[in-house]
Amino acid sequence: MEHQDFNQNLLTFLERSPTPWHAVARMAEQLDQAGFQRLDERDAWQLESSCGYYVVRNGSSLVAFRTGSGRPIERGIRMVGAHSDSPCLKVKPNPEIRRKGYFQLGVEMYGGVLLNPWFDRDLSLAGRVTYLDNAGQVADTLVDFRKPVAFIPSLAIHLDREANNSRSVNPQTDLPPILMQVPESDSTSFTDLLKAQIATESPGLEVDRVLGYELSFYDAQPPSIVGLRDEFIASARLDNLLSCYIGIQALLAGDGSEPSLFVCNDHEEVGSVSAEGAQGPFLSSVLERWCGNEDKTRIIARSMMISADNAHGIHPNYIDRHDANHGPVINQGPVIKVNHNQRYATNSRSAALYRHISDELGLPHQSFVVRSDMACGSTIGPLTAGMLGITTLDIGVPQFGMHSIRELAGARDSYTLYQVLRAFMNRPQVG
Repeated sequence: MEHQDFNQNLLTFLERSPTPWHAVARMAEQLDQAGFQRLDERDAWQLESSCGYYVVRNGSSLVAFRTGSGRPIERGIRMVGAHSDSPCLKVKPNPEIRRKGYFQLGVEMYGGVLLNPWFDRDLSLAGRVTYLDNAGQVADTLVDFRKPVAFIPSLAIHLDREANNSRSVNPQTDLPPILMQVPESDSTSFTDLLKAQIATESPGLEVDRVLGYELSFYDAQPPSIVGLRDEFIASARLDNLLSCYIGIQALLAGDGSEPSLFVCNDHEEVGSVSAEGAQGPFLSSVLERWCGNEDKTRIIARSMMISADNAHGIHPNYIDRHDANHGPVINQGPVIKVNHNQRYATNSRSAALYRHISDELGLPHQSFVVRSDMACGSTIGPLTAGMLGITTLDIGVPQFGMHSIRELAGARDSYTLYQVLRAFMNRPQVG
């Protein structure tokens, strides 16, 4: 079945994308293979009609677009957005901890991490390393240990009899992972270990010394299809690499006739205020260089953005956490997310277009509104809408365990959302 082939490729993408830098590198590979031209923000751009281009900022955010055969000022631009980052544990700058012969690393929480599931897992380590080469030049490289290298063991229940009733996690003292045992005289630095890993992964690189890094621990267990009838996808970083994969595939599947764009922003999980975040200038800058500053406002008025970010499926053990009329069920379609306090950017016009396309394709859709007595999360949708002044829809597949080290989504929902976004990218009129 088509959705099974789609999901197998999705699982490969998830496994090869342990960090935002790896995810963007994988998407760039796909764009290169599809004939898209990589642009450099430092250069002058000469864009042509009916061509594909992409730009990477900081290695962790990406904007890819097709110029289309028609003028954007007449056709508008079909935009899809997602984010590349996920909550995790990041290694601190001076991380080495030596206690009782164990070598550990100090970590910092990134985003709203659900901490308890990080215990008793096989953990690996990946990210970006900045180094000085033998010629005195500063350069970057990606590293991925790609095997279990660390573990955060739980305290046995015999030593904490109230663990099942009231255990809390102190991120400073409880979370440093154990990497190895070392003698008391050991003076190995973490940068020494990184230098050795770079030599293993990239033998051609000549690294004089490591100058800095942005590294994250991640679950070494690969993604999988689970369920007696293969109904579910289980993986780390479904929020929101699942949407990144769907968005880039929808852009690649377009016939190129309509102006279309996919943006993948970093730093959504920590507020999006950065040079490459949704509340930064990245997307707006690309649009100005494509469309022209004066025409951009007119083009935006004819355009629409779909912000794709996963939604909370109704958990059968915690049904009371949802509004009774708005509890999305996994595998019953993507979720239109509504919040009248603008935590989501959906309005009646943007929701109607999605429903119309979905109905035309005979595909299911659902709606989500948070309980009126609970706080509502947010996405890049309201931020992008506010920055650009563009009509926006917030959509996402329902999932369980959001912000856990391992999450669960529906095997059919991902392909359903892809089909609708693919049709949206090729739609003659959206604004």
